[in-house]
Amino acid sequence: MHIRFDVPADPAYPGRVAAAMGSVGLRNYGYVGVVLAVVGAIGLAFSLGDQLVPLYIALLAGGLLAMLYSPLVRLRARRRSAGYATEGGYDIDDDNIMMRSGSESGGIAWEGVTQVIETPEFWIVYVGRMPATVIPRRLMSAEDAETLRTFMTERGLLQPR
Repeated sequence: MHIRFDVPADPAYPGRVAAAMGSVGLRNYGYVGVVLAVVGAIGLAFSLGDQLVPLYIALLAGGLLAMLYSPLVRLRARRRSAGYATEGGYDIDDDNIMMRSGSESGGIAWEGVTQVIETPEFWIVYVGRMPATVIPRRLMSAEDAETLRTFMTERGLLQPR
């Protein structure tokens, strides 16, 4: 397998990458926020006139803020990274994922990859428990994307469809 493709200098691309990478670590804030908001709302509904009303209001407000944290961080990441648009590319083979962006380049050996998570636009590549990079599926040809999907599935890195 040898896949090579270029990444154009699109001002929106770095923001999409930042949002994809950030959403992985921030997903739990939404879940915690929902739990806090539900506990606060239920407690508030059943304790009108009770001394614990301020606690339930704080739980409800904290839950709402936790649910808003992830979208706000992703929005900030998109805004901050919009100025980083440079041309780049990927060179993927059986041994490595090589990436270049502007004058910088780096790579990840497939041996170090522990899992790959699929999003609508990217494959998020993990080294250990941390997301290390993304592979943009939309910038690849359909044949290359299917070849890479098969390779990652056979290695046990990506769940089959």
